[in-house]
Amino acid sequence: MLLRDLEERDLITRSVMPTSPPSVEYALTDLGYEIQPVLKSIADVGHKLHARRDKNRRPRAAARRKAV
Repeated sequence: MLLRDLEERDLITRSVMPTSPPSVEYALTDLGYEIQPVLKSIADVGHKLHARRDKNRRPRAAARRKAV
């Protein structure tokens, strides 16, 4: 998902600063803040699954090195 998509879904706001060179600032909307706990929970599960996958891969990799 792109920043523009998040903006269209009213999850973030985009402010263009009249500087040289131009700069852009993004901020969460009220809706963006409201879904933040849900996104954190999803990220937490992803981290746990990633750690579990890594834990399960390490012994196999060590066994392959010993076999060579």
